[in-house]
Amino acid sequence: MTGNVIVGQSGGPTAAINSSLAGVIRTAKDRGAGKIYGMLHGIKGLMEEDYIDLSDYIKNDLDVELLKRTPAAYLGSCRFKLPEIHEDMETYEKIFGILNKLEIEALIYIGGNDSMDTIKKLSDYAIITGSNIRFIGCPKTIDNDLALTDHTPGYGSAAKYIGTSVKEIIRDGHCLEYDKGLVTIVEIMGRNAGWLTGASILAKGEDCEGPDLIYLPEVPFDVEKFKERVEKLLKQQHSAANMYAN
Repeated sequence: MTGNVIVGQSGGPTAAINSSLAGVIRTAKDRGAGKIYGMLHGIKGLMEEDYIDLSDYIKNDLDVELLKRTPAAYLGSCRFKLPEIHEDMETYEKIFGILNKLEIEALIYIGGNDSMDTIKKLSDYAIITGSNIRFIGCPKTIDNDLALTDHTPGYGSAAKYIGTSVKEIIRDGHCLEYDKGLVTIVEIMGRNAGWLTGASILAKGEDCEGPDLIYLPEVPFDVEKFKERVEKLLKQQHSAANMYAN
């Protein structure tokens, strides 16, 4: 490639979002890109012409390695949804005017569902107008729910966190004793996908029984059946505790 590249980060930052940025920088250099720009606070920052030349900050291989281990979103993130093309052509004209001024050959956007929606809209506008700019979505989401992807960076570290957190909650619960028993309900993120909730089973091991019940959003939730199962489990576990005490 001979032109310039611009990259942005969007959505909630994960443990992998800066590692993805480091990969973009390294690959762009290897492919011979001219300048590598970074949008500050995603597409919203680009629309305000708020961007930096990343070569002023990431100068060598050590900087790239440090970036991979830097928490949060290095470039700053945003939650900004582009309008439909037919509803607001001016917004797209403004964005493409900035990209043409910077002689951008490729725009890479790191993020989840809304970020991929942004990339698609920009790509569609490029097709409509005959622009040669390439638009590339770099998947990143803890939800692991992006279409046409096997798995997404961000999910693995979040799944490990969920497994560890649930194990700690269960172990803490063993320290408490109530006459009526103890019920702990843990709400886990994941949008409409149950991958993260399912990862709570990682708490199970030789030192932990794991969660008693796991409910995924893909399966309809029945409140009455849930209450029945909880009551049954409370009786079973309370009886087991009494037998152990005797």
